[in-house]
Amino acid sequence: MRRRAFIRLLGAAAALTWPLGARAQQSGMPVIGFLRPSAPESVAHLLPAFRAGLKEIGFVEGQNVAIEYRWPERQDDRLREIAAELVRRQMAVIVTPGSTAAALAAKAETTTIPIVFSIGTDPVKAGLIASLNRPGGNVTGIYQLSSNLVGKRLGLLHEMVPGATTIAVLVNPTNAVNADSAVEEVQAAARSLGLEIKLFATSNNRDIDAAFIEIAHQRIGAVLTIPDVFFTSRRVQLATLASRFAIPAMYSIREFAEVGGLMSYGENLADQWRRVGIYAGRVLKGEKNLPVEQSARFEFVINMQTARAFNLAIPSGLLAIADEVIE
Repeated sequence: MRRRAFIRLLGAAAALTWPLGARAQQSGMPVIGFLRPSAPESVAHLLPAFRAGLKEIGFVEGQNVAIEYRWPERQDDRLREIAAELVRRQMAVIVTPGSTAAALAAKAETTTIPIVFSIGTDPVKAGLIASLNRPGGNVTGIYQLSSNLVGKRLGLLHEMVPGATTIAVLVNPTNAVNADSAVEEVQAAARSLGLEIKLFATSNNRDIDAAFIEIAHQRIGAVLTIPDVFFTSRRVQLATLASRFAIPAMYSIREFAEVGGLMSYGENLADQWRRVGIYAGRVLKGEKNLPVEQSARFEFVINMQTARAFNLAIPSGLLAIADEVIE
């Protein structure tokens, strides 16, 4: 019931958005195609920020713009199919917040409909754009530099648990572009800190469960997750397992700390989604050749309740630089 109620609250469930989009196009109202491979309830707290960004530019859903939402729910193999459907329906712009795979799928299906992404993977290395200042083609968006912060997260985790000389790193192998660049960075950071890294490939629930059992068996001192929409969608499972095995863990965004994760360092996702809305609105107003924006604001969050449960004494230096301490 919660799921159905949430979709009704969106006002844009798939069954409802198709006729809405058709009516909007018939009336001359622009239609935004929204594509993200996750369950809608996993980003319920972020959709208002996206709409707020649109409103800042003068677009209000249902009044002068319509949005067709598509949620493949982690079925990445269907992204091309769904992106192609949005293209056939002649969206005015396609947005793919928080998903490199969705952005690539949309780009593969159209060279004319503008695409606005927000990702942590380097969009140049991913093949989405030619350069940040001159993206070229029909793709632009927000680069959150999340993967480039992996070394920073490892350093904070080492400061939190200095006795942990081996760190387990969870990687989603199905997101190869993101995983490869992040692993390179974390390995370089580990060498500079004198730490050993052990990689655990995790792409489903069973992998995550098995990884934590093995991490506990090997008595590995701490866990770091590579930024990935898959891990974000499994944040409750990850935080629960880390607590069950009493393994300190560092995550990429505050949403992990809010559900019991020990700490996080990264961009505020609500602000990122707001900027995606702004960029989509600018495109709707006819702006072209928009450069890719880069994140400039990051936040460090510590969950003190979890720290107490782990009997961890938080170093004063970390408390001093924390943007928020969850009591």
